[in-house]
Amino acid sequence: MSQDAADGFQRRLGLFDATMLVAGSMIGSGIFIVSADIARDVGAPGWLLFIWVLTGVLTIIGALSFAELAAMMPHAGGTYVFLREAYGPLWGFLFGWTNFLVIQTGFIAAVSIAFAKYLGVLEPSLGTDHLLFEWKFQTPIRFSIDVPWTDNPLVFFEREHFAISSGQLVALGIAIFLTALNCLGVREGKFVQNLITVAKTSGLILLIVLAFTLAANSGAMQTNAANPWDGITQTKAFLDTEKIMPVTALAVVLVLSGAMVGSLFSSDAWGNVTFIAAEIKEPRRNLPRSLILGTGLVSLLYITANFGYLAALPLRGDEALSKKLRAQADSLAKEAHEFREAGLFEGAEGAESLSREARARAVEAAGIAYAHEKRVATAALERVSPGFGVTVMALVIMISTFGCVNGIVLSNARLSYAMARDGLFFQSVGRLSERGVPVAGLILQLLWAIVLMFSGSYSELLDYVIFAALLFYVLTISAVFMLRKKWPDVPRPYRAFGYPVVPALYVAVCATIMLGLLIVKPIFSWPSFAIVLAGIPVYFLWRGKGEGRPF
Repeated sequence: MSQDAADGFQRRLGLFDATMLVAGSMIGSGIFIVSADIARDVGAPGWLLFIWVLTGVLTIIGALSFAELAAMMPHAGGTYVFLREAYGPLWGFLFGWTNFLVIQTGFIAAVSIAFAKYLGVLEPSLGTDHLLFEWKFQTPIRFSIDVPWTDNPLVFFEREHFAISSGQLVALGIAIFLTALNCLGVREGKFVQNLITVAKTSGLILLIVLAFTLAANSGAMQTNAANPWDGITQTKAFLDTEKIMPVTALAVVLVLSGAMVGSLFSSDAWGNVTFIAAEIKEPRRNLPRSLILGTGLVSLLYITANFGYLAALPLRGDEALSKKLRAQADSLAKEAHEFREAGLFEGAEGAESLSREARARAVEAAGIAYAHEKRVATAALERVSPGFGVTVMALVIMISTFGCVNGIVLSNARLSYAMARDGLFFQSVGRLSERGVPVAGLILQLLWAIVLMFSGSYSELLDYVIFAALLFYVLTISAVFMLRKKWPDVPRPYRAFGYPVVPALYVAVCATIMLGLLIVKPIFSWPSFAIVLAGIPVYFLWRGKGEGRPF
């Protein structure tokens, strides 16, 4: 069995630290916003909960299977090592290539931008809407393809201008700070990760408690419970899919596959803990436990949060009415301000009262599906207090995204380190500092993340890679079967739960989702597949240049 050269790493992470890394890397901004997109696609409360439950079950099953591989091979690089040993170095490289090019660096860029976006809620001059520079192209950049099953061409990439906002500079600062922090050592990185993960988990729990208590809405609960499974065949997503797949049952499966993109991304990055296996104490015991505890905790919180959303808000909404009421609320708020400026305090109080009433009605009218700027969690807390909801959720999401970025920065450079040790990445990335940290890898991923931040394409990149992420999850879980045959006598401190039925079920369900994405999300799934395939010539070029050795 191949071993990574991990002698310079320092085993400073215990079970709690590893579990916090799993949970902290998973909880970003997704759980607070993506239910709006899902609700619009599925059109019914039952299907919304089904998607989150299925995502949670898949995540936990995946973790249970990963745990066998992690306990067998607790080396730096994690998933890269599993794929390399099961299928050969090409498959390990393709995972590392895709991971570095778009998955993890794209996450760093996009989640750092999300931090800045919600900072802009509190201080607009620091947000992503505050432009500092803009250059409009004379000829827009556009790449599209005509396909027979849609009326309009599929637009894969479109850009009309290049802009720099205050939010991008804030995101830049966040990424630089967390990279510098993790260059100091794993102990410093884990301290921030533990602190932030506890804080944002507490914030999510607070949201859930408030959703079921002060924000609870009996009218919304009755509406949601009346027809929990009706509505999916009336959504735009279903009507568009039906043109391709006229069989209702299959069309529903395709719609659900497409709708799961948001929930899957919100539950991703749990496997990152395997990247830092060389720095975990008693890894053969603590790695499996951290995977199971971390994914179980987050999945439970995510499912409960969506029950909370449905307790506070109706799933369906009226977008036009909501926008009209929100415009009235803004107009009345402006009027109240003018009254105060003129010293007419009674008029100001009356206008403020009407503004709050209009805003509350706007939240109710929007429901989950059309929550303002997709901020479902904020909408739920606005039922407690408009000002309270916006401010508190902005702070919670800022804390959450900060911790998510730190977890990804901390773990991802270890994957690049493992590739470099195999001669498949820059030689300098395969060296450790005196503190046992792959500093060159941390700096290189920072530089590429910065490119993505200012390219304006970070959000599209995240959409593109969900297909690739599922592909590598399927390959990794399948590696459990491969290595059972390849290495039947190798000790397994932990064995995958329910083998072979449960891992096979994971592979089958994820394969179905992938096929669905190729049909209903071609704009994202096909470029995702192309990114993976583009790594094949790069692999052979690198092998030929370096002859399999670091250079």
